[in-house]
Amino acid sequence: MGFIEFFIWLTQALIFLSKNHNILDDSSLSIEGIEDIENFKSFLRDLIMHGVVGTALGGVCTIVGEPQNLLIANIAGWEFIEFAVKMAPITVPVFIAGMITCFCVEKFRLFGFGTHLPLRIKNIFHEYNDFELSQRTDIMKLELMIEMIVGLLLIVALALHLAAVGIIGLGVIILLTSFKGITDEHDLGDAFKEALPFTALLVVFFAVVSVIADQALFSPIIAYVLAQNLDVQAPIFFAANGLLSAISDNVFVATIYINEIKEALDSEDNLTISV
Repeated sequence: MGFIEFFIWLTQALIFLSKNHNILDDSSLSIEGIEDIENFKSFLRDLIMHGVVGTALGGVCTIVGEPQNLLIANIAGWEFIEFAVKMAPITVPVFIAGMITCFCVEKFRLFGFGTHLPLRIKNIFHEYNDFELSQRTDIMKLELMIEMIVGLLLIVALALHLAAVGIIGLGVIILLTSFKGITDEHDLGDAFKEALPFTALLVVFFAVVSVIADQALFSPIIAYVLAQNLDVQAPIFFAANGLLSAISDNVFVATIYINEIKEALDSEDNLTISV
């Protein structure tokens, strides 16, 4: 997982932890015992780490899972299903191995995992959920139905590649705001606040990629790989990719790599790796 995905999950984790903290603070029940609080914190860490691993494992399987996947698919001319099928020999075994690893560390409580939610805190969440349900109006239920339908439309649109990813995202925003009757600019602005740090990160990301490309920092490595014999070219290529990803963000590496490969193919260099 690259720095960008980690940053996204860190932002979501802070929001998630803040929400749970508020629920506990607002509860009429007091939580007694440091052990319950520590176990609850450990339980939240488990959820976040499994979410991070799940994001990484599922992200490599689809076009929209990772930024570099979208770039590779666009250059290769692959659509959603085609990308998933062509990458399946690599992504499916990795996904299965990752799921087995997550199950084992949780089941056998390895490396600090496997903490259960304390019963006292679980009851607090149940009471809070019952309170939220009792306050839910018909309008709120209708809004949830709209969100569910739009979510299904999003999945179908991405799977069938009905439009560019950005257009589909704009369509989701338009459908949700229009059918939920959101017309106040201040309400729309609040919806984008949580995405602002990620937007700033994307600006930095493209700036770094531009510097790497302008300075040709990866060119010597790629030139070395292309100069090797055809029978060892592919293993060296992936080894170099892994080495660069270990010392840099894999999105940076993939962005530069795929463009260099495309240029090599366009110039009919001696390259047998097919995108």
